[in-house]
Parts: sequence; C-alpha cells; structure tokens
Amino acid sequence: MRNVRITVMRKVCHQDLMARYENPIEHACPMVEGQVFVAHGWQRPEGFCESAWETMSPFVMALAHGAEDFYDGWMKNKRSAMISCNDGFRPVSFLLEVMDGAADAPPEE
Repeated sequence: MRNVRITVMRKVCHQDLMARYENPIEHACPMVEGQVFVAHGWQRPEGFCESAWETMSPFVMALAHGAEDFYDGWMKNKRSAMISCNDGFRPVSFLLEVMDGAADAPPEE
C-alpha cells in the first residue's frame, strides 16, 4: 500500500454566508495553506480535520491501493486528486498525491 501526501492548497471564507447563516463559533478550521500531512491507508493523519477526512478518505484509500485517473482525465497527474472539504462557509481544497519513495517525503518542520 502506498502513502498519500495531503497538501492544504487553498482555504476560502465566505464572509457573506457566514454572516447570514452561521452561528458564531470559537474554533474555526485550523488548516493552514501549505500544510502537509501523510496518510497511511485508512488511518487519518494526526491533527487532520475529521470532517475533511470523511470527505476525502475514499480517494485516499483508492490512491493508496493503486487507483488512478479518476473521472477519465480529470487531473494532469493521474495519481492525484483535488478534493475539498464539505464546509460550505470555509471550504478547504486539498491536493492528494501518491508518494513513491524518499523523494516524495514531506518537508521537515
């Protein structure tokens, strides 16, 4: 089974929707653009949003088991996917990429 790198690519806040529909919350999404996680099969990476994981875990598992070319040519890299979480107020876009070896290791913090 392959590891899958998950990179936070973009975080958007729809202030108008939040003002109109959302109750104030103290702890909004902690994801930060550029943040990198590594998934090992179905195991959710430590510190990763549980709700976002529920949305993307089928794609992560498929990539980890060798699936590629989702939706017949959707991604330029057939061994990747761009998935967004299901938060309608502050959606986050994640790039999922199959890791092949040491050259694919995430940067050290």
